[in-house]
Amino acid sequence: MEQSGKRQQTRENNRLALIEATLDSVAELGVSATSVSEIIQRAELSRGMVHLHFGGKDNLIDQAVRHSSEQYYNGLEELLQLAGPSGQERIAMIVRGDLGEEVLNHRNVSIWYAFRGEARNRAAVAAYSDTRDGKLRNMVHNAFLRIAGETQSSDPASVARDATHGTLAMLEGMWTDYLLHPTSFDRQEAMRIVFRFLSAMFPKHFDLQGAILGKG
Repeated sequence: MEQSGKRQQTRENNRLALIEATLDSVAELGVSATSVSEIIQRAELSRGMVHLHFGGKDNLIDQAVRHSSEQYYNGLEELLQLAGPSGQERIAMIVRGDLGEEVLNHRNVSIWYAFRGEARNRAAVAAYSDTRDGKLRNMVHNAFLRIAGETQSSDPASVARDATHGTLAMLEGMWTDYLLHPTSFDRQEAMRIVFRFLSAMFPKHFDLQGAILGKG
């Protein structure tokens, strides 16, 4: 039984090594230049391991983009567990997390934009490479619905929809700015711009300076 458990762990370690090697290659070379030879060299495993665990390169790519997405959401869920119960606290945590160094870094941004380039022709990739996907959109929208419901708006659903679209569009724009200008990108400035938008929409819920400093 113990031996079986070790074999299973070895299989899982090899599988994860191939996925991480694929993501490293995609970040540095792009999807089209990420060959099986490149992947196995980085993972220090045999070519047969790719076929054993994934059946081929295409499925490995699909699993790699899925793994990357799962890592993003796992990190986001951990952050949200630290946030307070209010909608504004959850939104502030999402913004700070999305623009923080652990998420917004050269490797992650390179991977995400490389997969975005493949999304048009590969449905499996498209499902995990869009900031407007249902999971993130619903997470943000639900928080804004709570906030909008506490305002004097006659149409809180419309306000929440606009706030969701605007926030996600701004975050995606910040990722693009980081991709194009990584050395001059200013995280504090990026956060200030997003929170200025939020404080303009919801002045009673978002304090500009406090949100930037992580106080609300």
